[in-house]
Amino acid sequence: MELRQLAYAVAVAETGSFTRAAHRCFVVQSSLSDQIARLEKELGVRLFERTSRRVRVTPAGEGFLGPAREALAAAERARGEAVASGSEIRGRLVVGTLSPLLAVDLPGLLATYRERHPQVRVTLHARLVRDLLQQVHDHTCDIAFVDTGPGGLPRGLSGRVLAHDDLVAIVPHGHPLAGAAHVTLSRLAEEEMVDMPLGSGIRRHTDAAFAAARVTRTVSFEADSMPLLEQLVARRLGIGLVPAATAARMTGVTAVAATGVPPRTVRAVWLTATTSPAARAFLRLLAEQVPEAPAD
Repeated sequence: MELRQLAYAVAVAETGSFTRAAHRCFVVQSSLSDQIARLEKELGVRLFERTSRRVRVTPAGEGFLGPAREALAAAERARGEAVASGSEIRGRLVVGTLSPLLAVDLPGLLATYRERHPQVRVTLHARLVRDLLQQVHDHTCDIAFVDTGPGGLPRGLSGRVLAHDDLVAIVPHGHPLAGAAHVTLSRLAEEEMVDMPLGSGIRRHTDAAFAAARVTRTVSFEADSMPLLEQLVARRLGIGLVPAATAARMTGVTAVAATGVPPRTVRAVWLTATTSPAARAFLRLLAEQVPEAPAD
């Protein structure tokens, strides 16, 4: 079993295509397919079910992919540790983030990081919090910026608290609630609501707040970004709950203080047991430039 075979298998699983996997791995498709076939023969199981339209990971493949990702991550760390023993950090750093991220000047951090460690290849992507936590757990993301409710992180993850954000209601200009000093969850639930998709940190947070208050609400529209959510509210398609810092930047809606909603916590998270030299350098920079907020 070779590392390239593991990389090919992970690429096929993540892209859902032998063609796209070959493109990602910079090899011809016939070579990648041949290596996957050799790997399956060595293991004695099928990792993928192939049809004319799609590629599906088999149950055996699902069991194989987790350790395969761990092995690839370990190899990358070993390479990085060896190089870091010299004069320069090399390797790859994958940073995941929620959007928008206002607790940290992430572009500024990455600019300083690139100045200090120009030989590190940095990949940045925005995902739902649910997916970011899974990617950190699966070794496909080194560090992620996520928002969570009060409480601890999933087992195996470490975190640094960066900020606590209050949530406020946003309503269309001229809405009956626009002039209110504050609004309760019960009153908000009388209106149709707009929220982020299931799996996002803020959606989990708002769902938990309404559940804790024993209030049932109706989410009529889901938006995959804050600008779109603002536009939907401005068009009177519903009202929303968003971080106060985000609401302060919105011009198309009116913000109203909301009672009974605990603040959300913004954290940087990473695997407790395994961090690469590139990731450790980024965490040192984060600690240097961003003060840690009080714990929950």
